[in-house]
Amino acid sequence: MVLSKKRARKVLEEIIALFPDAKPSLDFRNHFELLGAVMLSAQTTDAAVNKATPALFEAFPTPQAMADASESEISKHISRLGLYRNKAKFLKKCAQQLLDDFDGQVPQTREELESLAGVGRKTANVVLSVGFGIPAFAVDTHVERICKHHDIVKKSATPLEVEKRVMDILPPEKWLAAHQAMIYFGRAICHPKNPECEHYPQLYDFSSL
Repeated sequence: MVLSKKRARKVLEEIIALFPDAKPSLDFRNHFELLGAVMLSAQTTDAAVNKATPALFEAFPTPQAMADASESEISKHISRLGLYRNKAKFLKKCAQQLLDDFDGQVPQTREELESLAGVGRKTANVVLSVGFGIPAFAVDTHVERICKHHDIVKKSATPLEVEKRVMDILPPEKWLAAHQAMIYFGRAICHPKNPECEHYPQLYDFSSL
């Protein structure tokens, strides 16, 4: 049974309240590094990405440097990450597209971001919200799991359905805070196995509604 909009908002706001200072866990210094880090984070932990990116971006600090590098040169810096060969291919191609299509700058619309190699909707949403402060809501594995576990969406919901539901429940100014808080909540409390959400009764207290 999916929660009403009012109850679902209460759950999400309680999660935000648990982690009010949640910040992006990927390290980056500019839009190009953010884009690369988010691309690398697929099927890999943010901690592992943060170990790889300093040397990667020291070697290839700009789209031009990344585009000029060979896939094998890029691969050396990310070989401990999952799917690293594919990711090296995407990083090189994406960097070339930034040069060819966007004057070496990371674009600021979802459509343009999704035109880049290796960039899907989730990556585009993270870059928009974290990098540019443009309201967007990214759905990763934590967010999808939490929304299904807490009946904010139906169990069969797609990532896009999760995204649209949360965006309908919360005002745009809370989308980024919700995304960040849900990542921390998913790591610390709402685990894939043996979630500990029952220890936080405020999540289920709808008496004030």
